[in-house]
Amino acid sequence: MPNGPLSLPARLCLLARDLDPTRAAPVVRAGALADLARRGLLVDDDGIATPRDLDSRTGDPALDGLLELVSESFPHDWRTWVTLHARHTLDAVREHLVAEGVLRAEKHRVLGVFPSVDHVLVDRARADALRTEAHQVLSGAAVPDGTTATTLILAMAADLPLPASGTVPAVPTDPGLTTILHELKTGLRGAVPAASLPNGR
Repeated sequence: MPNGPLSLPARLCLLARDLDPTRAAPVVRAGALADLARRGLLVDDDGIATPRDLDSRTGDPALDGLLELVSESFPHDWRTWVTLHARHTLDAVREHLVAEGVLRAEKHRVLGVFPSVDHVLVDRARADALRTEAHQVLSGAAVPDGTTATTLILAMAADLPLPASGTVPAVPTDPGLTTILHELKTGLRGAVPAASLPNGR
């Protein structure tokens, strides 16, 4: 992929970077759940998101943090996990993108009192490559791989602003993953606010 080895939630984080965190967090969380499911680390057990192996790790801090959270929490279905503590995953993905030099964290105070952080895009070429690929896929000029297709399916379910309209070509996938994606899409449609102010970045 043109944008390098970014995880699925990192790609969604870049696509949703101009949105309010309230709207971006469920999208990024859905991407993390899908990424773990694609890797076979989270499986569907009668509708419940279940770790396949309690000792498995990906090496990605955001994904491993979510895997640990799911492992140590009361069992929940996929739709619940789209929103449950979703800001933790968004923050972890942003921190990883800062460490990779894709974003820059700028600290400031709201009303001169409350500390806050803006995440400013630094690696514009990588973000542009992601949007260019999305345009090619949605316009029918390119056939996506499984990760790209999943990214765009979730982005469209969350009504993210994309560079083109269209449909994502069907990509052969495991029936279990298809079921999980359906649950994640449904969770996103119910979780993401219909309108959200951009954060100016």
